Amino acid sequence: MKYSMVLLILLSVASFAASTTTKEQRRVTANSTAETKVLTKKRPLLISVVGQGVSPVNTTSPAQAYALAKRAAIADAYRLIVEKIKGVRVDGKDYIKNMMVTRSTIRTSVNAMVKNANIVETTFKEGLCEVEMEIRLSHSQFAQ
Repeated sequence: MKYSMVLLILLSVASFAASTTTKEQRRVTANSTAETKVLTKKRPLLISVVGQGVSPVNTTSPAQAYALAKRAAIADAYRLIVEKIKGVRVDGKDYIKNMMVTRSTIRTSVNAMVKNANIVETTFKEGLCEVEMEIRLSHSQFAQ
């Protein structure tokens, strides 16, 4: 009985401290985003990412392995650019039976159109292809 009372008090104090910290962090985040502008008329924004692709095992030639790995790396780089610009949608489901999680699934997705992205560098070593890609965003692209 004494042990459960002490545990209950500790849990309530810990949850109170966690909720106070979260509110304070939200205030700091809201103030800092209101004051800082990332994209201005005078200064374009350069986003650079490195996409990675692995060559499949069952290819008929090294050239085919390189081409497929490069294609996968370019697709990964496009996805990384979209994640940085628009964000990621995350959907999750938990299946519970007898008060226990039996299955947990998380799906992420991005959806956007990428134009004018440039491949800066491509490297291929030991079946791994890395593509460095960058895109320059200007204020005029988003002005309405």
